[in-house]
Amino acid sequence: MSIGPVRGSFRRAWRDLVMREDLTSRILMVAGERSGDLHGAELAGALKQILDGVEVWGCGGEAMRQAGVDLVADLRDFAMVGITEVVAGLPRARRAFNALLRAADRRRPELAVLIDAPSLNLRLARRLKGRGIPVAYYVSPQIWAWKKWRMRHLQKRVDKMLCIFDFEEEIYRRAGVPVEYVGHPMLDRPEIAAPSLSRDAFFARAGLDPTLPLIALLPGSRESEVRYILPGLVDAARALRRRAGDKRPQFVLPVAATLDAAGIETRLSEMGAGRGLITALTDATHDALRYADAAVVASGTATLEAALLGCPMVVVYRLAPSTAFLARFMIDVPHYSIVNLLARKRAVPELIQDDFTGERVADEVERLLASLEARAGMLADFHRVRARLGPGGAAFRAAGAIARMLQPQLRSEAALAQ
Repeated sequence: MSIGPVRGSFRRAWRDLVMREDLTSRILMVAGERSGDLHGAELAGALKQILDGVEVWGCGGEAMRQAGVDLVADLRDFAMVGITEVVAGLPRARRAFNALLRAADRRRPELAVLIDAPSLNLRLARRLKGRGIPVAYYVSPQIWAWKKWRMRHLQKRVDKMLCIFDFEEEIYRRAGVPVEYVGHPMLDRPEIAAPSLSRDAFFARAGLDPTLPLIALLPGSRESEVRYILPGLVDAARALRRRAGDKRPQFVLPVAATLDAAGIETRLSEMGAGRGLITALTDATHDALRYADAAVVASGTATLEAALLGCPMVVVYRLAPSTAFLARFMIDVPHYSIVNLLARKRAVPELIQDDFTGERVADEVERLLASLEARAGMLADFHRVRARLGPGGAAFRAAGAIARMLQPQLRSEAALAQ
């Protein structure tokens, strides 16, 4: 679907709402993770097309910086996962948090747009509301899966929840949180719509044989995830290679942009899984998923990318033992993977914590490679998942909702200017 007409309609509608077109609105935008940085960049671009002269500043990464967001803090200061893993990074995160608040006091934004990252943004929302700054939350935090007790915080701290999954709308509405479903922004990503390389070019770049099966291994985008997940993926690759006959599978590991590629290469070498077994590539995630016969993917955004690209997968995850023990008492959903939650069934196998072993992963991958029925059933489920992500144009729908939130402030300024 082309988003040009969507963009144009939102822009025309907004111009009809304001009394003056030369008023400047100031928006604080905060993303604490790589995926949020991409969402924020798209949203900032949409806002700049809808609102003339809008100033967007805050916390993010390279994508938001390139989209023209003035960054006063870097998302890497907040990029932590789990419970035990957080402790070492707290002083750095506290300094960045306080820098954001000082900037908010100085710049006085009309609105704050907080993107995912609930550990950061729910605390920030409380401090911003105390300063009289309205809060929109884009990409709603998945506290409906665990930490449901935080719903009461959202009631007090969030003026509008902009959710990207259709089932979230009713959850937040029942909880008394103002909500609007905008659809999933991933549908508009160019890397989902078309490959950057042809199949032959991709295999040539990776130095792989296009006649042999290819398995993509995705250990996550955070260092703490890689620490616990990569060894299991190496074990799975060894098991699959050991079991195979002449059709020995090949393994490619697309390194996330948030990780040190040289560090991943070193780890693989230390595990005895260098280029003889696993090929690590940068800037290759989407092409690897597009051309792989199957994938083993850490639970998270990448599972949705794999589904949209039609790559049969096994979902895995592992946390530090102490973190996993505490998580058992907080998680309250029937599935871990967002793909399974959207499919409303176990569309893809999930191997979590102690179930995540090299042999178990190898069993599931072999089934996907050998059974046309299993592959076809999974791809049919992926098609249904895609249908639940909306029609496209999510960033512009979110920008339109934000523009409507700004309307009262801009009308007041316009009246004073006359």
